[in-house]
Amino acid sequence: MSNEFTYKAAGVDIDEAAALVGDIGELRRRTEANRSLMQSFGLFAASYDLSDYKEPVIVTGCDGVGTKIELLLEHDQLEIAGKDLVAMNVNDILTTGGDPLLFLDYIGVGAIDKTKIKRLIAGMAEHLASCDCILAGGETAEMPGIVPDGVIELSGFCVGAAEKPNLIDPSSIEVGDKLIGYPSDGFHANGWSLIRKVLEANPGLIDDDEWVEFLAPTRLYHDVVDGLRKRSVNVKAFAHITGGGLPENLERLLNEKGADITIPRWDLGAVGKVLSFVEDAEAVKTFNMGWGWVAVVPADRAEEAISFHEGAMVIGTVDDSGKVQVKVSS
Repeated sequence: MSNEFTYKAAGVDIDEAAALVGDIGELRRRTEANRSLMQSFGLFAASYDLSDYKEPVIVTGCDGVGTKIELLLEHDQLEIAGKDLVAMNVNDILTTGGDPLLFLDYIGVGAIDKTKIKRLIAGMAEHLASCDCILAGGETAEMPGIVPDGVIELSGFCVGAAEKPNLIDPSSIEVGDKLIGYPSDGFHANGWSLIRKVLEANPGLIDDDEWVEFLAPTRLYHDVVDGLRKRSVNVKAFAHITGGGLPENLERLLNEKGADITIPRWDLGAVGKVLSFVEDAEAVKTFNMGWGWVAVVPADRAEEAISFHEGAMVIGTVDDSGKVQVKVSS
């Protein structure tokens, strides 16, 4: 009788979970090329030595992939899910002027499938290695009866640091400052509840050969931040354009100021097929509309701020209207 009451019989295989930790070791080590943990990986908590910073300020964030995960699973794009998870967190850290240092993931499944989880982590590791952020640890929770078969729950957490004098201060924004838009690679990991509704109402809207590009991972914008730093551009604010689109994400920075923004109609692969079913006003407040990252800079530095990045452009000007107005040009 006692043999029937084991953790494995209940649906949780701790030996398989332990083996998975060893399997992902090589993937994780790729993220420590330029930074490393202070102590060994695999302890109960991760540590990082901040002594290279003179006045370190810790910055943190957490996010997920949202309902995009359903389509990523359906089309077997697990690596993209891992990249989305990283970018949604790391980009938020970058808006502060801080360096993303440590990333942790939470993966909830009904039963451990090592191949699938390793593919998720491979995507995470690739994005993390590109921006020098360490995969510091995480949690893979096996929850039979709670998480349905074929479903994966994902959350990510990022810890960064900045020198106190280098923290970006949006309160310095002035009327006349320019908004520089930097291109996105797709819808990224927000707004997919609306996208899925459009797709459900229009079966076959996306062609088979369009899906991978349509599901493109959320871009990392560390290259933009580095480019502006190298040119000593006085950035007054960064915005990562996710839920709420350009209006909401910029209004939280501008305080009582506003902005007049004009953007070209977004024409990127199958993106336009979905947008054709959504009114411009709804699309603008839901999607990034082709601009996943915005920097607010002094007007006299605007040309320099777009010079190093293909596709970047001035999309608007800060004014005293108290509201962000976005127009989509034909």
